[in-house]
Amino acid sequence: MGAHIPSSIGDVNQAWFKSVLGWEIDSIDCNQIGSGIGVSSALYRCKLTGPKCPSSVIVKLPALDEAAVFTSTMLRMYIREANFFNSLINEMPIQVPVGYLSLIDEETSKFVVVMEDLGNMRIIDQNIGMTIEDARKSVDAVAKMHANWWGKGDALAEAGKTVSLGDPIYPAVLPFVFGEGWAKLTSEMSLPQAILEIGPHFSEALPKLLSSMVVGPNTLCHGDYRADNLLFNENNEPVAIDFQLLGTGTGAYDIAYFVTQSLTPEVASKHERDLFDQWVAALITHGAPAGLVDRDTLWLHYRTAALFCLAYPVIASRGMDLSDPRQRTLIEVMTNRFDRAVRELNLAELL
Repeated sequence: MGAHIPSSIGDVNQAWFKSVLGWEIDSIDCNQIGSGIGVSSALYRCKLTGPKCPSSVIVKLPALDEAAVFTSTMLRMYIREANFFNSLINEMPIQVPVGYLSLIDEETSKFVVVMEDLGNMRIIDQNIGMTIEDARKSVDAVAKMHANWWGKGDALAEAGKTVSLGDPIYPAVLPFVFGEGWAKLTSEMSLPQAILEIGPHFSEALPKLLSSMVVGPNTLCHGDYRADNLLFNENNEPVAIDFQLLGTGTGAYDIAYFVTQSLTPEVASKHERDLFDQWVAALITHGAPAGLVDRDTLWLHYRTAALFCLAYPVIASRGMDLSDPRQRTLIEVMTNRFDRAVRELNLAELL
């Protein structure tokens, strides 16, 4: 019989830690963190005391919102993160949290991850935006990850370690959940004009957008590479977290999402092409075969991925409380930054 997967944070107690990790714990104090950030999961910081345990860990469980759990289950998001901590973490060329435990029931998508608490690291507020100095370091880090699997992404998906952006689950699920999110956003918020023009045609364009992002060379994609999912260690180097959207496809997918959503419109407008060029150069520096790195093709992939990124705020809004200031501001920031990308990159012509 496999280890017990807790149904709620109430099941995460001294006896559970003892049974799954052998930790001797005298006391435990768990509190939810990341409200408005971890909308696909529930995150808890558990402070522990005892002779044989870390002083603090992060516990990740399914979201508390049923709509978020539905989307996460359909897109195999919990399975992806469990697979990451059980497999791909050992091959990551950039820093990520230490994984102490990762359990998944693939039939129900019940899961739990216990990982290193990185709460002492510097955080970036995505709503404020990342500095260009931090952005350059983040671009180099994701290029290092992409280069490690450049041209090898399809094999990861075939082995079941990731989900390809070309997987049939996306065109089957995304139009439906996008439609629900679109109805919610347009009824509860004012959206920029560029989004109002693109939104009604977005669902029908999704299959074409998705297929264009897996024409190769494909690599490992973080899938949610943005400021809220990056911490900075004592050397000011980025540490990536949150692997629930780990996938395979063009690496331009990650870089486009990062630049268009983690920087203010002013910073993105000024540095967008430089950051893209830095990423292309870094791919080769970190080992991607130069013959498999075509700048013009990757720029088209970048623009296509930037257009696809409208899916993030719209779909995420389904599981968010838009009366909560933090969550509402995040959606407003994301849509305003998307509006900038639409106008400056002429994304409407890709529909």
